[in-house]
Amino acid sequence: MDDEPITERRPVTGPLVFGYLRHTTGGANRLTALTGCLAEYCRRHELTLCGVFTDREPAVAIRSPAFVGLLDALDLPDTYGTVIPALGHLGPRPVAAERKRRIAATGARLITVRSTRPTASDAPSVRLQHQGGI
Repeated sequence: MDDEPITERRPVTGPLVFGYLRHTTGGANRLTALTGCLAEYCRRHELTLCGVFTDREPAVAIRSPAFVGLLDALDLPDTYGTVIPALGHLGPRPVAAERKRRIAATGARLITVRSTRPTASDAPSVRLQHQGGI
């Protein structure tokens, strides 16, 4: 019999992901917080965060240096996807739509930490009131 430990006892890495941020306002503390948000999300979801690409220019070009770097990283073997704090980090709607298309073209997944879809906790509470009758 083999004396190697079973899989559950071996250190295994989760799917490989790369982060992407647009950080045009705020200081170093905000950038640290955003990067920490991505790292914590990946830790909780058993993803391996391999790096974070950050655009710092306020002007938004689809092919910014950081975004091109991200696309190159997504083409690496065994890359699962990219993680962003919110869809706004991809830029204004027309730019974001093209960037989403280019990410999808690599075969990678786009993972958003904060979804724009409302959750049950976001829905207004509804109280049922008796409307007369019985």
